[in-house]
Amino acid sequence: MTTLTVSGRVAQVLSSYLSDVFGVMGNGNVYFLDAAEKMGLRFSAVRHEGAAIAAADAYYRTSGRLAAGTTTYGPGYTNALTALAEAVQAQIPVVLVTGDAPSSGARPQDVDQAAIAAGLGAATFTVTRDAAGSITQQAVEYALTKRTAVVIAIPYDLASLEAADEELPAPLAAQVTDDVDRGLSQAARLLAGAKRPLILAGRGAHLAGAGTELRELADRLGALTAGTALAFNLLNGEGYLGVAGGFGTDTAAGLMGEADVVLVAGASLSPFTMRFGHLLGPDSTVIQIDTALQPTNPRVDLFVSADAKSSARRLLQLLDDAASAQGWRAEACKRLAAGPGHHPGSDETPDGRLDPRSLATALDAVLPERRTVVQDGGHFVGWAPMYWNIPRPQDLVMVGTAFQAIGLGLASAVGAARAVEDGRTLVLASGDGGFLMGLPDLESLIGAAKSAIVVIYNDAAYGAEIHQYGSQGLTEKPMLIPEVDFSGIARALGAESAIIRSLADLSALTDWIDAGARGTFVADCRITSSVRAPWLNEWMNAKQAAKATVAG
Repeated sequence: MTTLTVSGRVAQVLSSYLSDVFGVMGNGNVYFLDAAEKMGLRFSAVRHEGAAIAAADAYYRTSGRLAAGTTTYGPGYTNALTALAEAVQAQIPVVLVTGDAPSSGARPQDVDQAAIAAGLGAATFTVTRDAAGSITQQAVEYALTKRTAVVIAIPYDLASLEAADEELPAPLAAQVTDDVDRGLSQAARLLAGAKRPLILAGRGAHLAGAGTELRELADRLGALTAGTALAFNLLNGEGYLGVAGGFGTDTAAGLMGEADVVLVAGASLSPFTMRFGHLLGPDSTVIQIDTALQPTNPRVDLFVSADAKSSARRLLQLLDDAASAQGWRAEACKRLAAGPGHHPGSDETPDGRLDPRSLATALDAVLPERRTVVQDGGHFVGWAPMYWNIPRPQDLVMVGTAFQAIGLGLASAVGAARAVEDGRTLVLASGDGGFLMGLPDLESLIGAAKSAIVVIYNDAAYGAEIHQYGSQGLTEKPMLIPEVDFSGIARALGAESAIIRSLADLSALTDWIDAGARGTFVADCRITSSVRAPWLNEWMNAKQAAKATVAG
């Protein structure tokens, strides 16, 4: 066996699982990066350590393939914590390779990195000279089977030392497989008796590859279908209602509320999906199939801990002779066609800036059809899933929503850019506040992307706070951001760019796309802060109702 250092053994094992590493070089990971290059791993440099994990996270969300982020110890490690917490909360398998305190004991500048990771819910695997390979393998298998972030720590004094020879087993399939529970028979009976069935799919169904089976099941039952934002268009077809929750239309939400039996596959039923308790009718029966060990929402009446794909296949067998509720689907399609869609926006606003709804509609007509959309967190978060065509579930990468963070968008776009297929354009949607947080990695994106469009919803403010707290009379001074010329910054870093003050200004973007859409184009879109997103209205109303209940 070839003699390898501890860092080399870590890189060797990782190379059997992944091809891409994102990070910032420092004292704690310089030997690992040297070994990773020798192993043929592709390294994409980012400019802030938080981007190392955010990029690896988005790479997985876009491609379904594992990636690693890497930082040095100490401040490099702590800079990555928000992105690490987002990956844990969003259940994204990702690996952080980092330096750590020497095995002989902590230095004055060291912090307890394992304890910090534990506080975020991430397990730390600290390698040794004798078992660097097996510990690395354990870490990766843990990340994949548990769908979570892990930290592989390389003690500083061991990084360049020779590692012991190890005979490692072949990598496991690293997929969770579940036996079909007896509860599926009960689920089949409930679905067979449904007059107004609904199938709601989430990211778990997408990751399981259950789209085909669930669509066939819906057709057999005559069921309506919907998806969470993370399973966008997975069940698209006749009777598809779109996104469940605050990004959907009122007509679609009304139909979901009339369903008598709801099959939820691979969705956690978050407050946003459930419209804060108002999505489903009080008498609807809710069946949840998920790889979790227990129901994730109190509305669940029947829970089956199982894989979505195998469960859907089994339900098809059990429902082979089921009668179809086609009348329900036909009625729903008529109501969808006649009902109002999303608000088209206005030509005029109080401050003369663009209405984000009108802008989003115009952008959908301009953006390349083959698009993968990454969006940061913020008030603008609903405009893409509401107004843009998102071809496939993996073409909408929503970051920050699990941990309620902003500022991860640019970093995530770097990872997505490395994962998208040739000929597909990456589109990043960001607010001005989040964009400023992640600004160092605009340069990283320009270097990584073959074709990327950045849409900045620039309202010169932290929009969510303006609507939530400014509307209550709190001072808006801390909520405002001086007008930033993002177009000028982008051009200085090598991107094409334009300030978009009117819809006619989108001609600059159209010309760039017509010329081949190569490189990166930044659209600095000056939008009004006078339009409040529907999802935020729902959130604010839910908070007010909760306060009233407590006060009562």
